[in-house]
Amino acid sequence: MSWQPSIGAQVCDGGVSFRVWAPDRRQVEVVLYAEDRPARVHPLTREAGGYWSGFIAGAGAGTRYLFRLDGVLDRPDPASRSQPTGVHGPSQVVDADFPWTDAGWQGVPREALIIYELHVGTAIAAGTFEALIERLAGLVELGITAIELMPIADFPGERNWGYDGVNLYAPARAYGGAIGLKRLVDAAHAAGLAVLLDVVYNHFGPRGNYLPDFAASYFTNRRRTPWGDALNFDGVGSQAVRAYFIENALTWAHEYHLDGLRLDATQEITDSSSEHVLRELVRRVHETLPPERCFTIFAEDARNAARLIRPPAEDGFGLDGIWADDFCHEVRVTLTGEHEGYLYAFAGGSRELAAVLRNGWLYQGQPDIRTGAPRGTPVSDLPPASLVYCIQNHDQVGNRAFGERLSHIVSPAAYRAASALLFLAPCTPLLFMGQEWAASTPFLFFTDHDAEFGPLVTEGRRKEWADFGAFQGAETPDPQAPETFARSKLRWDEQAAPAHAPIRRLYRDLIALRRQEPACRVRDRSQSEVHIAGEQAVTLLLTGSAGRDAPLLVIANLGGAASCDLSLVGGAASTWTLILDTEADIYGGAATPQPPRGRVDLFSPRTLVFRGGSQ
Repeated sequence: MSWQPSIGAQVCDGGVSFRVWAPDRRQVEVVLYAEDRPARVHPLTREAGGYWSGFIAGAGAGTRYLFRLDGVLDRPDPASRSQPTGVHGPSQVVDADFPWTDAGWQGVPREALIIYELHVGTAIAAGTFEALIERLAGLVELGITAIELMPIADFPGERNWGYDGVNLYAPARAYGGAIGLKRLVDAAHAAGLAVLLDVVYNHFGPRGNYLPDFAASYFTNRRRTPWGDALNFDGVGSQAVRAYFIENALTWAHEYHLDGLRLDATQEITDSSSEHVLRELVRRVHETLPPERCFTIFAEDARNAARLIRPPAEDGFGLDGIWADDFCHEVRVTLTGEHEGYLYAFAGGSRELAAVLRNGWLYQGQPDIRTGAPRGTPVSDLPPASLVYCIQNHDQVGNRAFGERLSHIVSPAAYRAASALLFLAPCTPLLFMGQEWAASTPFLFFTDHDAEFGPLVTEGRRKEWADFGAFQGAETPDPQAPETFARSKLRWDEQAAPAHAPIRRLYRDLIALRRQEPACRVRDRSQSEVHIAGEQAVTLLLTGSAGRDAPLLVIANLGGAASCDLSLVGGAASTWTLILDTEADIYGGAATPQPPRGRVDLFSPRTLVFRGGSQ
């Protein structure tokens, strides 16, 4: 199993090979820089299919260059591995060789993933890949098995969420570039952590995207996305466009030793080809990796489209999972009663929450409340680990006008109860950085565009989120303001503070329980039962391998009154031992422990976990 890149600048014996796709151009040259100025120009040779290539002796790692198109346009390499002076400046050659120490690393299986989503620039004060290394041990102690980096493709300015990336192959210079990322990945593997990456294959940022100068057929006006013309995955010239994105995925897997990808908003990737580009991407990645190497590919997709994760033999795309936001939305509506924006389609309460837990997600073909069109497909027959659940992520926090975390808007008891349900639900759990200690800092939306475009971003954001009333206020934080970014940086010292340490202990204990209890290893939905226990409460019975594993009973009350008759759960011969109470004083609660006596009654947010046994 092997793979070699076919585009970009590759260091080889005695020099550097360059290759780029520019079918619309009559002439392509490489302009080498010396002391920040153009120094030498080398012509490339046209190949079949619109590619241009050439070898320049004497060039090497650190060489800066631009491609000159038809003698007049100087542009960065679309497959640049480094943009040291920004997305508009020269690219820099990076040697793919690196002193890796992870030769024995095989990754983390999907069923063992506990994902920690983070934004490199705000997860730590220094905001770099290498600075994050000092936090890995703490994440391992917490029980995390994978970190997921929000997009790192280089972007305009010095700060960005990452979804304005334009140099897809270049890890952001603001975070420490290619070498910094490799050092982080190598250290994470040494600590036993997988590294996943959020990638954006549905659009480019609004500034610094020079692909149309190389080939107009990168995009098509036959389809539109929220960001403009769609990427061309099935029209004239689409074979090279597909190759560009698939090779990007292969680059992360091979050059950077990453362990998986999260594909942003795949509902905006449209392809009528005989083999959809997403299916081809999955196939190509796995064909080039050893079979024992765990590499997971998740999609974010608003359609609840189970086809994405069904195997190709069942006309599926073969992805490993989908971000299933129905769970997050139901929890939020149940806890807060909010119905603004995308929450309009969720009623909250135990009936819908139980349906999500029972089936995987809520919408399986029912009519959408607003459009009347069917939404979603059944997913209950697929492994629960193929659905990623959360109670908050970068969108659910950062797309609020003031970046409030869930812990900022619900009571501590409700937050604890919802957190327990997340980790004990049959799913792949994801938490957003700082969630484990109920961080006080917000996570706001921030950008660093030029003076002309920046105000348009601010106004456009208010229009985009017009359904959320808070965005209409003049006091909404300005995405362009440096203090908006600064306010979003985590304060790790909070973990030890009295108001935060008990929450972190709860998260550590919940993750340990999930990893240690055999009943939590739910392979299919026949190993779990869900029932309604109140207007905002559900019970979740995890049976594991029947007859071999001690069952777990979760009584999760997110508000109001709840009750459960233990004698009717899991058979009359079962006994139940309380093993976790989110309102225990060690977690910051104040409730009196309630030993099971046949019936459990709850009158406020609280989650109890019982282990079953035989009398």
